[in-house]
Amino acid sequence: MRAAVCRTFGQPLGIEAVRLAAPGPNQVEVRVAACAICHSDIAYAEGAWGGDLPAVYGHEAAGRVTALGPGVTGLAPGDRVLVTLIRSCGACPACGSGAPTSCDHAWDAFPSPLSAADGTILKHGMNTGAFAESVVVDRSQCVPLPDDLPLDQACLLACGVLTGVGAVVNTARMRPGASVAVIGAGGVGLNAIQGAVLGGAARIIAVDLTPEKLETAREFGATQGVLAGPEAAAAVRAATAGRGLDHVFVAVAAPKALADAPAMLAAGGSVVVVGMPANGTSVGYDPSSLAAMNQSILGSRMGQSVPARDIPWLIEHWRAGRLKLAELISGRYPLERINEAIAATRSGAARRNVIVFEDAP
Repeated sequence: MRAAVCRTFGQPLGIEAVRLAAPGPNQVEVRVAACAICHSDIAYAEGAWGGDLPAVYGHEAAGRVTALGPGVTGLAPGDRVLVTLIRSCGACPACGSGAPTSCDHAWDAFPSPLSAADGTILKHGMNTGAFAESVVVDRSQCVPLPDDLPLDQACLLACGVLTGVGAVVNTARMRPGASVAVIGAGGVGLNAIQGAVLGGAARIIAVDLTPEKLETAREFGATQGVLAGPEAAAAVRAATAGRGLDHVFVAVAAPKALADAPAMLAAGGSVVVVGMPANGTSVGYDPSSLAAMNQSILGSRMGQSVPARDIPWLIEHWRAGRLKLAELISGRYPLERINEAIAATRSGAARRNVIVFEDAP
């Protein structure tokens, strides 16, 4: 099959013929119909988080089951499925408490099913490797999809939507009537805005560097836009008569945004860290102020989601017209144009670009 392979950090991906091993115990083979490009894929390909090469990245996929390994239940060949990077054992303390994104064994040794034509093992990027025509993943990474949801839209649920909405409803546990800001109106930030709308926020302030993206944020439910910069925190506080906000969701990886976010909080408020900077990034906070104001800083990996619970819930909101999916797609590209799609995503202009496989069933 074909896959986009990263052989050198920071260099264009190469389209290569690669081998995919048959699924082993509790594994599923999926023919990929669509895979969205996430900034995490780009960060890995640029070397921001280290890792081994050569590798195949991509982790927001949807397609059809083509083969099952021993022990797999609940799926059959031909089933439409969403493929996420959330691999969970189902038995550790984290999984037992309903937190599969914190699974103790998610990153345990999992022999890569991918190899190059010369037999070299290819890194199975983010346990998924979906910049390829097919994937082999753990059963826990697959969620069944209904027939009425187009697969190029469905793939967005695997990370961008799950992460943004989940940060609001799962991590922050936002209450109806809350006031929030979302810093960064890109793919994940727009979904945090959608999550705030679904959760009944009274005020949703989008913060971004460009007026165009603030206008887009309003289309997704933001009630106000504030240009990012030195005066952003003051503008947010002025909009709330000096009180500040209940939650600030930082959906970008910029250290300055992370450092400035606490200044936007009300007493008892929380900063939710959604964007992931490069390894080694440091941000300073005044702990005495956080303690005195009963404020908190929360991490939110993949929106602390439970895919088997949250994906069907999101699909019902989409059916009811309360969740935008098609509107998130900026462009559709064949695998051969993946570097063009990555460049458009890196520029910040795209909401989500999607790699589509025309010959996928």
